[in-house]
Amino acid sequence: MDYFRRKPLDRILAEGSDEAHGLKKTLTAVDLVALGIGAIIGAGIFATLGSAVSGSSGRPAGPGVVVSIAITAVACGFCALCYAEFASLVPMAGSAYSYSYATLGELVAWIIGWDLILEYAVGNIAVAISWAAYFRQLMVGFGVEIPAWMATDYRSTLLAASAVAESGVASLGPEAAVAWEAHLHHPVLFGIPVVCNLLAVFITAAITWLLVIGVKESARFNNVIVVLKLATLLFFIGVGVFFTKPSNWHPFFPGGLSGVWTGASLIFFAYIGFDAISTAAEECRDPGRDMPRGIIGSLVVCTVLYIAAALVLTGMIPWDKLKGTADPLAAALNYVNQGWAAGVLAFGAVVAMTSVLLVFQLGQPRILMAMSRDGLLGPWFGKIHPKYRTPHVTTVLTGVFVAFFSAVANIDEIVQLTNIGTLFAFILVAIGILVLRKREPERHRSFRVPFVPWTPLLGIVMCLFLMAGLPLVTWWRFVLWLAAGMAIYLLYGRTRSKLAG
Repeated sequence: MDYFRRKPLDRILAEGSDEAHGLKKTLTAVDLVALGIGAIIGAGIFATLGSAVSGSSGRPAGPGVVVSIAITAVACGFCALCYAEFASLVPMAGSAYSYSYATLGELVAWIIGWDLILEYAVGNIAVAISWAAYFRQLMVGFGVEIPAWMATDYRSTLLAASAVAESGVASLGPEAAVAWEAHLHHPVLFGIPVVCNLLAVFITAAITWLLVIGVKESARFNNVIVVLKLATLLFFIGVGVFFTKPSNWHPFFPGGLSGVWTGASLIFFAYIGFDAISTAAEECRDPGRDMPRGIIGSLVVCTVLYIAAALVLTGMIPWDKLKGTADPLAAALNYVNQGWAAGVLAFGAVVAMTSVLLVFQLGQPRILMAMSRDGLLGPWFGKIHPKYRTPHVTTVLTGVFVAFFSAVANIDEIVQLTNIGTLFAFILVAIGILVLRKREPERHRSFRVPFVPWTPLLGIVMCLFLMAGLPLVTWWRFVLWLAAGMAIYLLYGRTRSKLAG
């Protein structure tokens, strides 16, 4: 059994060029940049920035978080160049999965396809949960009180109760306080406490329906959201710059270099998503030209905004006052007595989460569809709607998966796997560039990664360094996830693969 049999690039390209049975080609460079911004700017900048600045999960970066952002941007930039070359060379729906199949072999392709579920589907569970929390907060601003039991999960209520028993109610953060409220006040059905994140289920169902209707309609919706999202961040920067105090930037590196690197590992979550653009390559009008523009353009735009927002944030409020804050931008505005502006930020966060959900929900079904085309998953995973020309079966399946776990899962236990799975995918894509340049140097490339082999190698090294900073328990969970995927491949995929016959 050849576990490293490769799928020829010409065969991959032929499958994607079938207009009658393939996906509808409607996306432009502007759509792709908007999709990238929609995927990148979300929970990371609105939540993780505070943790990186204050050192909630390690030594503080403080104002030096701008250096953390730059380090992460460079690491993602190396990998973005690799994604751009592959996306222009292999304009298929499978993203890193398809790239790995053509360069590293079937087993590695299966591993990366299975691994990408961590980034898109599992990552979206965390986003849906965050969306529910911000939406409830936004509604409170309008005088509408959504019951806490509809915006959290039962396990979180148990964790909140344990924290109260140990340290008292005053020790709870905003999210834990909501869970504690749900613990105290919730309906009971047949003697069973009813605590279910129905808000997360609702937004996931709405996004799934939109994506079944059509990717162009979804892209238009996303473009509108991206404009609102950018306006919200620019609003924060524009208002906050008048309240910055240079004295808050001293010391600039309170946690030293260790704090800056820890901050980079945390801020990486704020960059997850730019690679989601590549999953829409098959629906791109001119992938050779537009995919590199979409991937790199969105990364540059977001990096500039992140650095500006971080400078304003750390100039408005002392870094140590952000510890344990889930909404650092709003907290900074409240700190300078601009509560009205904080309310606008709550609206912006809801908008941001919505667009991230949209792009990630777009990416996951297309990876499953690509795996089905190759026989590694059942044929019904690859079905395309006869009217809308979208992968409706996998879109609905992904929606059900995300909705179910977002209703019952604790966000802290879900989000730990996302970073390591994404970094692993980035590494394999960079390796794939090195292999394909050696194996097929003469193949035409509309976009070429500069300074090969150094650019891919630097991407690999920086991703490994970021992975090394993750907790040991995350590594164990990642290994268990890969083991489960290997079992499915050995029992089904290796014998049903179209390359097997």
